[in-house]
Amino acid sequence: MTSSLPLLLLALCSLSAAEAQLTVFNLGTSDLPSGIVATTDGYVKVFCGSASLGETSVRNNDPNPWWEEKFTYFQGQENDVLRLEVHDSDIFFNDLLGVCQRQIKREHDCFLKSAGLLHYSYTLNGNNQ
Repeated sequence: MTSSLPLLLLALCSLSAAEAQLTVFNLGTSDLPSGIVATTDGYVKVFCGSASLGETSVRNNDPNPWWEEKFTYFQGQENDVLRLEVHDSDIFFNDLLGVCQRQIKREHDCFLKSAGLLHYSYTLNGNNQ
């Protein structure tokens, strides 16, 4: 008769590394570049680790856009890297305005290197982080 203890330990270890549902929502920016000639036509691309979760719609001529889209990833884990890229949509080339990259732990506001501030919220496994 073999012991089931190794199998039980393996099952318990896999529970601690279980995947969870990540939902990113309430995306918005403030103070994006604007001027006499042009105002930012902003959108955000969302990534978790190497997985692309999608992108928001473009908000034309708005230095302070907010988006209603939600992005869900069913294989997220605490400490995964959440990356949000803010872009300016143009006819020929979309400019990268800034990147916010953080480990999944709690709510963040993120200052963009070139200009502006990115706000966002997320839940992991249905609990506010």
